[in-house]
Amino acid sequence: MSQLSSGICRRLNEAPQEEIDQLASGHTVQLLSIKKVAPTPNSTTATDRFRIIISDGVHFVQAMLATQLNDLVANGDINKNTVVIIDKLACNFVQDKRLIIILDLHVVSRDEEKIGAPTAPPATQDAPAPIVVESASSSVTATSSSTAPAKQTQPRTGPSGRGGRSVYPIEGLSPYQNNWTIKARVTQKSDIRTWSNQRGEGKLFNVTLMDESGEIRGTGFNSVVDDLYDKFEEGKVYYISKARVNLAKKKFSNLQNDYELSLEKSTEVEECLETTSVPKMKYNFVELSSLEKLEKDNTCDVIGVVKEVGPLSEITSKATNRTIPKRDLTIVDMSQYSVRLTLWGKQAEQFSADDLPVIAFKGVKVGDFGGRTLSMVSSSIMTVSPDIEEAHLLRGWYDGIGTEKNFQSHTSGSSGASFGGFNRSEMRHLSDVKESQLGMSDKADESISYPACPTQGCNKKVVDLGSGWKCEKCDKTFERPEHRYIMSMAVADWSGQAWLQGFNEAGLAVFGKTADEVHEIKERNEAEYNALMAQASGVTFNFSCRARQDTYNDQTRVRYGISRITSLDYREEAKHLVELLKSPWAQ
Repeated sequence: MSQLSSGICRRLNEAPQEEIDQLASGHTVQLLSIKKVAPTPNSTTATDRFRIIISDGVHFVQAMLATQLNDLVANGDINKNTVVIIDKLACNFVQDKRLIIILDLHVVSRDEEKIGAPTAPPATQDAPAPIVVESASSSVTATSSSTAPAKQTQPRTGPSGRGGRSVYPIEGLSPYQNNWTIKARVTQKSDIRTWSNQRGEGKLFNVTLMDESGEIRGTGFNSVVDDLYDKFEEGKVYYISKARVNLAKKKFSNLQNDYELSLEKSTEVEECLETTSVPKMKYNFVELSSLEKLEKDNTCDVIGVVKEVGPLSEITSKATNRTIPKRDLTIVDMSQYSVRLTLWGKQAEQFSADDLPVIAFKGVKVGDFGGRTLSMVSSSIMTVSPDIEEAHLLRGWYDGIGTEKNFQSHTSGSSGASFGGFNRSEMRHLSDVKESQLGMSDKADESISYPACPTQGCNKKVVDLGSGWKCEKCDKTFERPEHRYIMSMAVADWSGQAWLQGFNEAGLAVFGKTADEVHEIKERNEAEYNALMAQASGVTFNFSCRARQDTYNDQTRVRYGISRITSLDYREEAKHLVELLKSPWAQ
């Protein structure tokens, strides 16, 4: 039987704020209960929170598990009666209640019976506070003896604080606290952005702040921009206080925090030179091969070697009609996959990577154009050649053997016959699609490809001038175009038939050849071309599609576009059928 740290629960329950730091680590306790906290009605994050009960064999107290430890619960590493050693904890005082947050721990043993017969620690009795009674002629100070004495406020000073205040973990902040200070590193600082609309004009900036317990976003507007923007520098650590804690607007932030900070005129920002206790950056890297498992518009962290750097180009925003610089990178990792990642604005203009660096990206957005792509957003963070273990391993692997590897992309799949992922839970029969009024059948186009601009990222149709092929967008003339697929195909399942529209990636999957190769066959030998079309007919795929309604010549119709096309994995299909036979549906 493990030996617990007898008495620690009572000390945590009674110790004043200034003594908590002395009790922050090295305690052996048993977990009596682990329960998921129900989200509040205003909660906008999907991150689970867990309340735990810790016991020292004599007493027990409640605590919260920091969200970075959620994997221990999900993986079954900790459960009821697990004995652990607390490596780090924090304690917040909110509205005269203390909240213990377990920031780090490691498991001692799992197969234990309940140790001892712990009870709740005895309630603490505060001495009655002096009450001051004022009258018009005099003031009298007396000690109250009533049944409801005025509460004394605990002093919040100690080695972890400054200016008479304690340092709170970011995860412990809430709108119900006032006198707090956080010690956090600036991991991202945006450019100053301006806006103008019917209600007026203004400017804003935001910073992402991180400590060992979590992250939070801070935003300053108008005059606050002038006061605080230059005080923040990426990578530096600051004491921050007197900001307002609000519910997070998830539309503008992908951080796993229900709250955000509103920086105000009274907000205090002071640089902290003691930075060893504040981590530089936290990543949760996803392998590039696993991107197809993520839904469109999700955010993720990735790390890769820059294999190719595209030219700087521009697009015109439909919303503002302004041109935005962009640059596409191709990154690869040890899963032997590659993906296109897009930089925007100043990052695109200033990016230079002649030495093929390793880059860590935090919070990039997942897209499904042509399979899987990634894109930087305003809250994304890009770190070139980070000093972390994953970067050193990737650098060594790429320099050693990676340069000789062939990398797959999500646009062509491992066999050249599929791209992207396939979500079986969204599978529908064609009759269901039609009965749900998602659309009607359409006519197929005779041509399966078009002459496109060969400039990377353009793909616009080019015009044959006789002496060359001109792209109106790029204002360039080329000796020959690059053909790209644009085709309609009739598909059928047991319930019916429909016409689907596919583009270049779909054509590569169906024919296993580039559109240039198929066009050349058609020009050279019509019989060989017809044989290729016949060979492609009757092959089974899994399709992920989107339905879109449009109107042409006063006729409203719905087009079905192919988002992803996947060749069959017969082992997976058989496994699905076995599971179906075991389900209530087959009983």
